[in-house]
Amino acid sequence: MLVMMGTGEAEPRATTLTLEDVYRRERAHLVRLARMMVGSTVIAEEIVHDAFVRLEAAWERVDVPGAYVRTIVVNLCRTWLRRDHRATGALPAAERPVLEPELDETWSVVQRLPEKYRVVLALRFYEDMAEVDIAEVLGCRAGTVRSRVHRGLDLLRKELS
Repeated sequence: MLVMMGTGEAEPRATTLTLEDVYRRERAHLVRLARMMVGSTVIAEEIVHDAFVRLEAAWERVDVPGAYVRTIVVNLCRTWLRRDHRATGALPAAERPVLEPELDETWSVVQRLPEKYRVVLALRFYEDMAEVDIAEVLGCRAGTVRSRVHRGLDLLRKELS
């Protein structure tokens, strides 16, 4: 049995591996990923917490806890985005990151992208996942992922120029 590490490494899942071990190793990384997708640290932390609760419930059945919890986080982010919290003003203004001006502008444009583009761009460029892996996480074809990455980047270029 293999366990995927947050760094992309695989190691045998020892019987001594605990949920706490996975939590310590993956939590911060997953919060950053969720924050990129939903635009809020508070919401991201709640999503990651919920994902670990689900991981705990499925612990005995899970072969690769890191990958399993990452998939849960992505799916919970997508669900949150579909509920249109952004349109209802659920994100406080203080949630905007303070970055260099060009990064801040890019961040703002990424946050305005439709969910389907923002999710694939976050997984592709932040998580450095291959298109096939993204397709597996999202439950779609690799061609769909490739198309969404291409269109998402086009939208970013148009908005930034």
